[in-house]
Amino acid sequence: MSEGKKAGLNANQLKLIAIAAMTLDHFVWTVCPGYDRRWWVLLCHVVGRLTAPIMWYFVAEGYYHTRNVKKYAARLFALAAVSHFAYNFCFGIPFVPCRDSFFNQTGVAWSLAWGLVLLYVYDKADWKPWCKLIFLAFVCLITFPCDWSCIAAMAILFIGLHRGDFRRQMLWMIVWSGAYALVYFFFIDKVYAVIQLFTCLTIPLLARYNGERGQWKGMGKVFYLYYPAHLAVFGVLRVVLWGVGAGTGVGLV
Repeated sequence: MSEGKKAGLNANQLKLIAIAAMTLDHFVWTVCPGYDRRWWVLLCHVVGRLTAPIMWYFVAEGYYHTRNVKKYAARLFALAAVSHFAYNFCFGIPFVPCRDSFFNQTGVAWSLAWGLVLLYVYDKADWKPWCKLIFLAFVCLITFPCDWSCIAAMAILFIGLHRGDFRRQMLWMIVWSGAYALVYFFFIDKVYAVIQLFTCLTIPLLARYNGERGQWKGMGKVFYLYYPAHLAVFGVLRVVLWGVGAGTGVGLV
């Protein structure tokens, strides 16, 4: 091992795993719409469960490492605004939120941004506990219609609050994934509810995180560009395969 490098996976490597898993998951939703039961489709969606917890973990890490949390939040909200149109185009969802449904009305970046804001608010000593609870309820309400719903924001908050205690961080990750699985079980699809629980596969990967960013400093910029770009490309593929007005039946992804 070269001097100065720690064993394990750095942040760049983990984020590349998340990007690859996300790409596979979204590609399969595009070419195999609906709740397909074929084994290889289910396997691809299982792999796709690696993405969300890595995103949650590094938004929480980013909060503690950033020199300007307000600029960090502004970047995430800008990503949410841009990717809203790419995400909805990809899956054939109306651009106007909640026109046809209250589920899955925009991309996950909206919930990621509010998760970061929650960490900022819960760090403020001058906020009364009841004020924080009211704000928490407000964030849950406005993030409910997006990909991963308010679960992403809540997971970021609890992972961030327990920074330094990896076991508790992963316990809360499983708790919130389980809550999401329950929503799927009772309202969406029982088989795909089980798939949501495979976020647990992320635990051994995150356990190998060595605390280093990696030599390349441009990974964040790549993700901000790649996330809406790959959705737009898959949106074109959706139109080619299924027609302009077709949706993928993605439900809650």
